[in-house]
Amino acid sequence: MALTGSERSENAAIEPNGFDRPAEAKCRRWRVFSFMCCSAGETVQQSNEEKSVGNNNIESGVGHYSPTNRKLGGWRTMPFIFANELCEKLAVVGFSTNMITYLQEELHLPPVTAANTLTNFGGTASLTPLLGAFIADSYVGRFWTIAVSSLIYQIGMVILTISAILPNLRPPPCSGKEVCKQASAGQLGILYFSLLLTALGSGGIRPCVVAFGADQFDEKDPKQGKKMWNFFNWYYFCMGLSILLAVTVIVYIQENIGWGWGLGIPTAAMAVSIVFFVMGLPLYRHFKPAGSPLTRLLQVIVASIKKRNLLKPSDPSLLYQDKEKDAAISPSGCLTHTNQLTFFDAAAILTDSDKPESARSPSPWRLCTVHQVEELKSIIRMGPIWAAGILLITASSQQSTFSLMQARTMNRHLAGSFQIPAGSMSVFTILSLLLTITVYDRLLMPIARHFTGRGRGISFLQRMGIGFFISVLATLVSGFVEVKRKSMAAQYGLLDRPKSTIPISVFWLIPQYSLHGIAEAFMSIGHLEFFYDQSPESMRSTATALFWTSISAGSYLSTLLVSTVHKVTSKDGHHNWLPSNLNRGRLEYFYWLITLLQLFNLLYYLVCARFYTYKPFVVAVDNPPRKETSDASDNPALNLQLSTSSKLT
Repeated sequence: MALTGSERSENAAIEPNGFDRPAEAKCRRWRVFSFMCCSAGETVQQSNEEKSVGNNNIESGVGHYSPTNRKLGGWRTMPFIFANELCEKLAVVGFSTNMITYLQEELHLPPVTAANTLTNFGGTASLTPLLGAFIADSYVGRFWTIAVSSLIYQIGMVILTISAILPNLRPPPCSGKEVCKQASAGQLGILYFSLLLTALGSGGIRPCVVAFGADQFDEKDPKQGKKMWNFFNWYYFCMGLSILLAVTVIVYIQENIGWGWGLGIPTAAMAVSIVFFVMGLPLYRHFKPAGSPLTRLLQVIVASIKKRNLLKPSDPSLLYQDKEKDAAISPSGCLTHTNQLTFFDAAAILTDSDKPESARSPSPWRLCTVHQVEELKSIIRMGPIWAAGILLITASSQQSTFSLMQARTMNRHLAGSFQIPAGSMSVFTILSLLLTITVYDRLLMPIARHFTGRGRGISFLQRMGIGFFISVLATLVSGFVEVKRKSMAAQYGLLDRPKSTIPISVFWLIPQYSLHGIAEAFMSIGHLEFFYDQSPESMRSTATALFWTSISAGSYLSTLLVSTVHKVTSKDGHHNWLPSNLNRGRLEYFYWLITLLQLFNLLYYLVCARFYTYKPFVVAVDNPPRKETSDASDNPALNLQLSTSSKLT
């Protein structure tokens, strides 16, 4: 809710320029993250004449929580969404986490080819969310995008499972004593087709599930707003539980019972996830798509180019605004003018030729509202933060490739004859992720809230910064562990026996796996929260897709980095860092190269975070503005307006 100027003067807790005084003072004391604590910001005001923008784009009459619609949305929908997430992630991770083993042992692909196939698949699966988000935001909405995409994913998994069962669809078994026959072009074609279907299915699921879950909470209601931010933590926690089950039970079945069962169970879990999701249909809040967000962004670009030579007014209030038009796009409120990227302000300059003649509206390709202009600015401002997340994904991608290859050469016996599957080593990543989320939500967040005065404890940018730093430590440690592994191989004369077990415990890999999990708990969740909060309301599926496109870019960068290092270090008689026999390679150098790149990336991120300006947002109200007497940090709806209108973080 917005406060008028007179109400601000009556409320001693809030400065006239829109700053929350306790939060600002405590932010200065929070020196650990002072590099992201800024002092300048935009004033966000709302006049007494501000009217409700309505909720015409919310189906079933669901908008603000009231006695007539309180049965829709909220935590009552979470059992269906979380059950869907549990089964869906069990399916996805169950077949992907150990795929490197399937590619090498069942299809007999060499290490570099297998690693690049896996990262290329991961990159494609993380790029298709842009398409899924566009369809959801523009045409059919999030629910139907998720439902149809899940069916496409299901078909892909069925084909993959059949290929693992029928002997003609994979090369003959190989004992390792002779040269193994690689999969034929036809067999690889079936594999790639099934992976393509699952990648397309992921494109509709990944960007929409998180946004759809957050849609079930009303941002304008203080209690619902606070629950929405808890939702992100517990969504990731729920996802972690399913991954934990996948990397233990499913991977064990794949390596000890067979790939038919190992892929068949995740396929069945995917079918169950679809059933759970559809069962909650009567209780969901459904938002109607607001039209193509990409078209609106393009309209702003075209209009600003057409009017690039016009003199911009010194008073931003003279720029074109249309509350009814903006309300159809963003029912919770509107974005206000900022002084960055002012080139695009030309799109909102109202000229004589733009004034409506009779009942005809101005051309949207020549005149755009301030809200539309600020939508484009918000997306552009998120770009540098988005780019910073790419290299962290490149680093964590090594867990499912080279770290897993390391584990397969080490002693994995736990007790007696029981041997830990190499693919199950990622359980330590998941355990550290779950533990960090729990400690953060129940312990660190309340402590941080005491020092910063913010309802979320620390900002998205601060949370991501911690994750970046821990990721640097993870790859640094990985290099030292590899040095230890090779020294043991040399000590026992196993350097030229890559398939022999080196007498070194696989638990030496726990630190690097655990550090990656802690880094993900801070960086990935913070990244996801950042995109959801800072994106325009009508583009939240698209903005969530940006989270996945950073994963896509990171996966492709991993492929490029692996291929480049392999090519450069293997020519002219040089010592190949990444040969088929890792015992004779220099994998530790590769890890330390990533560490160095991450250090530069961390410095880049700190600069971007220091100068990032949060979107200025005026919350729409259903009733006349009322005086707020509580601290803004305890009121998520008010805090959203105040904190995102300034550079407090």
